[in-house]
Amino acid sequence: MPAMHFTVRWPDATETRCYSPSLVIKDYFAPGSRYPLPDFMRSVREALHIASERVRAKYGFACSAAMDQLADLEQRAARWGDDPQQHIDLVSFDE
Repeated sequence: MPAMHFTVRWPDATETRCYSPSLVIKDYFAPGSRYPLPDFMRSVREALHIASERVRAKYGFACSAAMDQLADLEQRAARWGDDPQQHIDLVSFDE
């Protein structure tokens, strides 16, 4: 199963390199695109859950790294709440 990394830029201009055990992230985001924070979080939750379930289907267990990544993103996003005026930039995909 091809894993990938992707880099996001937060409203405060910090960047985070993130992990997905599946390329499904590409179905939800595009490099160079900007997303309202609530939309980004909704999509990344769905994508990382799908990625984790793909691992379960192949190996018989969910991907804890995907869920750890989601927890980290949730924690970072909490700084801005659900403010749709805040945006996340998808900087790059790193396969």
